[in-house]
Amino acid sequence: MKRVVLTGATGFIGANLARRLLTDGHEVSVFLRPGCSFWRIEDIRGDLRVVDVDLQDEAGVATALRQVRPDWIFNLAAHGAYPWQSELRAMLMTNVLGTVHLLEAAVATGFEAFVQTGTSSEYGAKDHSPPEADWLEPNSHYAVTKASATMFCRYTGQATGLGVRTLRLYSVYGPWEEPTRLMPTLVMRGLAGELPGLVSPATARDYIYVDDVVDACLAAAAAPGQEPGAVYNVGTGRQTSLREVVELVRAEMGITAEPVWGSMAPRSWDTDVWVADSGQIRAQLGWQPSHALPEGFRLLVGWLRDQPEIQEFYASFSR
Repeated sequence: MKRVVLTGATGFIGANLARRLLTDGHEVSVFLRPGCSFWRIEDIRGDLRVVDVDLQDEAGVATALRQVRPDWIFNLAAHGAYPWQSELRAMLMTNVLGTVHLLEAAVATGFEAFVQTGTSSEYGAKDHSPPEADWLEPNSHYAVTKASATMFCRYTGQATGLGVRTLRLYSVYGPWEEPTRLMPTLVMRGLAGELPGLVSPATARDYIYVDDVVDACLAAAAAPGQEPGAVYNVGTGRQTSLREVVELVRAEMGITAEPVWGSMAPRSWDTDVWVADSGQIRAQLGWQPSHALPEGFRLLVGWLRDQPEIQEFYASFSR
């Protein structure tokens, strides 16, 4: 059993990681800023130690960490991943300054593992699957701030020799995902026999199921012999075009409606090449994804079908 601090527990990946940590028998403290929404973790809230602290509060973060004295720290707090989170200052304060406060306090307190989550968007548009040492060309302010946090974590790990690791995540999907994202939208419209508006069919992503990302987080925390400041790409190594995704959805859900390509405006980050080189995490941590896209999509559909209240909540975003 480990004492764990988790930030971002009310977010998509954080909520899934919190559940796994509890299932595995760990003592989980979640650092949450006052006023955040608990809808993703309401059912497990009583099993968590909730600490009200904003990562922008340097002294508060240091005090909270000294009180918990965690073995493992997972920093999943982030701002800017969604289109409505567009304020640059908020991204800087959460993604950069918040990470600095948390990691500096962790170094002062001591820990076994500090796992930071980055994003594949740090690489920007590439015509290949970039290894971790590739030149970074962030494609948004959000990606710039996440790249900054990655570099700070890597430098701190190398300078101190401590167990600081960063996971650059590709396109994560699964239970508790934001209702307006592609996969939940496809499921909810699919349950009505419809398809949503769509961008170009050539738009590609490396889709990875959230349980596989949780496995990567735990492997990064627990595996011995890692390089201080290590960075790992977390993806399947297979990109899937939007055309392939829609064909899968139509087949799995029995949808007869035809896709209307270009009925949604393209986004600035859309590209036809976006795929992980995950060789390093496979070789060094023995991690590999367990869920191909068809299986992961079926699990997401089943999760929503089995929870009428959650399904109704999601449906309110797809009407």
